[in-house]
Amino acid sequence: MSPEPGEVRELFRSCFGGAADGVWLAPGRANLMGEHTDYNEGYVLPFALGQGIVAAAARRADRRLVLCSAQEPGGPADVALDGLAPGQVTGWAAYPAGVAWALAAAGYEVPGACIAIDSDLPAGAGLSSSAALECATALALTELAGLAVDRRELAAIARRAENHFVGVPSGIMDQSASLLARRGHALLLDCRSLETSQVPFDPGASGAGLLLINTRAGHELTAGEYGRRRAECEQAARLLGVPSLRYLTDVAELDRLTDPVLRRRARHVITDDQRVLDVVALLRSAAGDVYAGIGWLLTQAHRSLRDDFEISWPQADMAVDEALAAGALGARMIGGGFGGSVLALVRADAADQVRAAVANAFARRSWTAPEFGEAAPSASARRLGLQCVLVARRMQCGYVMRRHGSRARSPNCGTRFTASPR
Repeated sequence: MSPEPGEVRELFRSCFGGAADGVWLAPGRANLMGEHTDYNEGYVLPFALGQGIVAAAARRADRRLVLCSAQEPGGPADVALDGLAPGQVTGWAAYPAGVAWALAAAGYEVPGACIAIDSDLPAGAGLSSSAALECATALALTELAGLAVDRRELAAIARRAENHFVGVPSGIMDQSASLLARRGHALLLDCRSLETSQVPFDPGASGAGLLLINTRAGHELTAGEYGRRRAECEQAARLLGVPSLRYLTDVAELDRLTDPVLRRRARHVITDDQRVLDVVALLRSAAGDVYAGIGWLLTQAHRSLRDDFEISWPQADMAVDEALAAGALGARMIGGGFGGSVLALVRADAADQVRAAVANAFARRSWTAPEFGEAAPSASARRLGLQCVLVARRMQCGYVMRRHGSRARSPNCGTRFTASPR
């Protein structure tokens, strides 16, 4: 379940002293298949989660973006929109600030706003909390301004914020899943053409389910390894004379690469692209034991990510091994790697024993206990409610900032703060 709209409204009121104009939800995502294929212009097959980020927001009369978060107790962050540029904002506030910057760069007039954020997505779990924050902010800012922006364009704008403002060289999968997914479906995205199609995906109807295992080994995508993998893929493509690894479909072509590391990286991308198409074919065929076939592909993907792309980590490998031994149909790490979560496909009657096996294995090694959750294909980002304040015949934010026990009205939603690093 996503955070309650009432709770984020109350957070908004406690931060800014007044009522929000509306609440927007953007879900996190789990990726069924296709890891590190998006920036290689390949295929991905994510779906939206029931968990996500909610943003309660209201317009301001000035040109400032003021942000508070239930997960960041350091106080509000205050960002000047005029002259905003990469490098000016750090920490969690860089993501919503980057969206404001990217919207303006795309030619959209961004209003000043007060935004309160709440989340039930664990940061660093590989469930795309950063993209969900970007998408919730993008919806809030564009709707507050009365802008009609196509969701595909909005996904590209949010990605630009992450790539060029925050500095994470990610692909467009996460933002697309948050903005375009449908309940009961996975989103097939061609990252070269940006064409999408909805693939029916309802494991519960077949007595199966998806178990999310947060290994609680956090990761940070702005660290060097993620960027290094992307650079290695780009180098392999250049040496092979193609614009991207998407243009290759036969692993035999990789024999031309003399560097064994580059050969392994490219092999993962080519084989994971094919695994996406194989999963889609299984889901659309509805013939035989579809989920047994998908489970086998999940496990093959984990081995490829572990051995060829080398981005897995000990807790993920242990969780996959223990889940399979306890009866899971398949399992793999998801996300950027080096920490985060595992996705296990299980029969409904085996879910409890899989949880117990993984938890016991972590306890034996004195690792931090994992967290478990269900991953049900859910709906995309949306507005949850509307609460308007009419000031001079337009919606504005002129809220009270509580200070020293007083309730002095501040048209700027409080005093200036700087964003603290995550």
